[in-house]
This record gives sequence, structure tokens and C-alpha cells, in this order.
Amino acid sequence: MKKFISLSLLLMGCIALRAEIKTPAVIGEHMVLQRNTQAHIWGWSSPNSHMTAETSWNNKLYSMTADAEGRWDFAIETGDATFTPQTITICEYKPSEYRAGRSSIRYQSELQLFDRITIGDVLVGEVWLAAGQSNMEMPLKGFADAPVLGGTADATSALRDNPGVRMMTVEKGQKMEPQNDCRGEWTDARFPNPMNWSATAYYFASALSQSLQIPVGIVTVAYGGSKVESWMSRDLLKNYSDVDLKPEHIMDIKPDYLRPMMMYNAMFCPVKDYTYKGIIWYQGESNVGKGPSAKEYAKRLAAMVKAWRAEIGLGDIPFLQVEIAPFVYGGDQAGYAAYLREQQCKASAMIPNSHIISTNDLVEDFEKENIHPREKKKIGQRLYWTALNRVYGFPQVCCAGPRYKALDVKADSCFVTFYDLQMGKNRQYDVVGFEIAGPDHVFYPAEFTQLRWNESQVVVVTSKVKNPVAVRYCFHDFVIGNLTGGNDLPAYPFRSDSYDW
Repeated sequence: MKKFISLSLLLMGCIALRAEIKTPAVIGEHMVLQRNTQAHIWGWSSPNSHMTAETSWNNKLYSMTADAEGRWDFAIETGDATFTPQTITICEYKPSEYRAGRSSIRYQSELQLFDRITIGDVLVGEVWLAAGQSNMEMPLKGFADAPVLGGTADATSALRDNPGVRMMTVEKGQKMEPQNDCRGEWTDARFPNPMNWSATAYYFASALSQSLQIPVGIVTVAYGGSKVESWMSRDLLKNYSDVDLKPEHIMDIKPDYLRPMMMYNAMFCPVKDYTYKGIIWYQGESNVGKGPSAKEYAKRLAAMVKAWRAEIGLGDIPFLQVEIAPFVYGGDQAGYAAYLREQQCKASAMIPNSHIISTNDLVEDFEKENIHPREKKKIGQRLYWTALNRVYGFPQVCCAGPRYKALDVKADSCFVTFYDLQMGKNRQYDVVGFEIAGPDHVFYPAEFTQLRWNESQVVVVTSKVKNPVAVRYCFHDFVIGNLTGGNDLPAYPFRSDSYDW
């Protein structure tokens, strides 16, 4: 009887030590894996158990031993893109029965199987991480006070138009410590799933999928109102004296979406080990202002990107940024949006393999007090053009509007030279957005503007300034300019001066 009881207790102990195979939310049905690489697939099981993974597209079998915490991690070869649904079968075997060198499929029959899971409907293609605040979060169905132009129509036809587009949206959350998992799941393009997808990310993915004729997956980590500091680790934030990292002080911050570090811990950390082609980023509105968070935005964003890339572990993957749109800010933010856009451009120059698109023309006058402009399709399209040109090797696709290069003053005229001022509209008159200042630093709207396409120049004059020293273009919270270059892309707002904020 004692032996029977002892054996029963031993068996119960063995059962207690066993753990079902568990994968993080980002590894599951409907996911898209990055093509032509070794994609990371990871999860948890019993400590020190023998694990295998078999992929249907090449019938390869991978094996490893879980660590003392039960974590396992496979690097699986993905090969070429495919729209044909695939499977990954993951098995856990009794630790004592695994012997090195005998991990063939035939040998599996000799092992005691603990658990098996099959992840189905897996596609192979391109995978991008989409991150930011509310304008990246904004779904195709729109927000209560802000619709997405054409969003519902595009969501209802997504399965027909873009059957290879998938999205995993990480549920919004905040944590004081880094997390290894989150809430969320991969969904395919069947209606109504796309209604809740990030509109900017969807339009980027759909254009990319149609052009390259491959599946495209997006992992979205976006939290409305979050600052760049919200997406940075504690170790990075220790470098900034204006950021208080005491837990009680973080929790006292209102509104809570302005808290530092919390979105990094809860939303980025759980998906950082996934394999990506690149990152698209739409954030900055909450950093508008006059303090260190705004004045150091370029340096802080560059530090964040460097840290994210290090944690993702795939080198300097592309980082495509969206310029914040024109909007009439209020309170302490009023009058400072142009400086934040300037910081965004500086960040793009500082960050290796980084590019930025302008949105200066993608708002309408009635949206001046709506921070969520409805035109998201063209933003996604411009990100896609940038990816085609800078990432996928199609230089014939113009992806950048005119960028300020230099100012030359002759008499009372300002000769402004641009990069990328090619193939634009022949708009010799009615160019709006330019301002000129003299030594008193008071700016007046330009009265005469002449475009010299062959010289990549714009000549700007006003009778109110006889000795000009500086020129600005759309350098306000809300001004819609109309200077364009190739692909009808807008000029980036700029200033030639460096006057203090």
C-alpha cells in the first residue's frame, strides 16, 4: 500500500511538473512570417523538456531543449513568400528520453509525447511593426469624432482586395516592469476584422501586398496620447533629468497616457522578438511644447530607435516616420508644432536607414481643430512609396517632396534652394506658405513667389521686408502649403533661421 501511495504521489508530482505548450499572443493562427530569413518562434513548456518544431512548407524538423524556466526558441527557415496557408507543429517530449543526435521524425515515435500544438493558416511574406500614438491607432472604422475617409468601404472589401494582409493588434496596456506576453491575436481580412485595424498600417500593407504580390503582416503597438518617453526603457529614461521614474510619481501622472516607460513594458517588450522587415512610426503630437521633451525629441527618438533595433536583434532595419499633421494646438502646446516637425526631420537625419513622409497637404481647413485628420489612405500610400524606393529597390518611385537646402539673399529677394524639387506642378503663381523676416525677426507673408524648376529654386519676395535674413515655409501649427515636387508630394515645412523657441 505504501508503495502504491508513493508511486501515486510520484506520478502526481510528474504531472504537476508538466506544463502545456504555450506561445505568446504574437505567435498564433493567421500569423505572417518574414520571408527568406530565420524567423523566431518561441514559447514555454516544461523545464528542460525536449522540443521539436516542424514546418509544412519545407517539411523541416527543428529540435532543442527548453531551458530551466521552460522557454524554448526556434529559428526556422521561411523561404519564399506564399499565399498558401501553412502549419507549424510544435511538440514537447519527456526530458529523460531525449538523446542528442536522435531528433529525427522516426525517433519521435520512441519518445513519450507530453503535448503537441499545431499553428495553422500561417502565411509567409513581409512583416512590419507599426507603432505610435492615436493617429497610428486610429482604425478603419474611425473614432467617434473622426471618421477615416473611405475606411468602412475599404474594410468591407479587404478580403476581396487584399486577402494576404493580416494584422496583430496588441491590446493597449501599461506595466511598471517589462512583460513577456500581451493580449491580442492575429486576424485575417475577413469582415469585420479590418474595421478594427490601424488605418495607416492597413493602407501601407495593402499597397505593399498588391504591388509585390506577397502576403503582408503588421504587428501594431499604438496607444493614443503616448509620448516618445512612453516607448522607452527605464535604462534609457534614466538619462533624462526631467523624467521622474519613481513608481508612485509615474502613477500620479494624469492623464495616464502621458506616463513614461509603461507602453514600452506592456506592449513593445512582448513582441520585440518577432522577426520584422521594418518599422513604421506615427507619433509626436503629445511631445509638442517648449520643454526638454520637445526640444530633445530628435535625440530621444533616435535613442529609442537604436534601443528597439538592438532588442529586435536584426540590425538597422528600416524606420519610416510620419510627420505630424497641421493642427491648432492649445494651452502650453500652442505655437510649437512646427518645432516638433523640425525635430522629426532632424531625427530622420540622425537615425541610420530612416526616412520621413510629409503630411502638410493631407488635412482640410475644417479639420484644424481635429487632431485625427481623416485622410489615412494617402499616408499609408506615401509610406509604401518610401518602402518601395528605399527598402525594396525601386528607385524609379518618387517618395520625397522638396526639402530645404539653402538660402541666398540678393537685394530684396530670397532665393531658396531645395532638394528633390523635380517633376512638380508648374505652379508659377499662388504659392502659399512662405514668410520672410528682416533683422527684427518679424515674419511677413510672401507677396511674390516664382518657381525655378531647373535650378531647384523658389524666389520669394515681400515689399514689407527690405533687408531679408530668414525664410520660413508653413512653419506654424496649422498652415496648408501647396508647393509640391515629384509624385505631387508636398514640400516639408522648414525655417532657414535658428531663432530660439
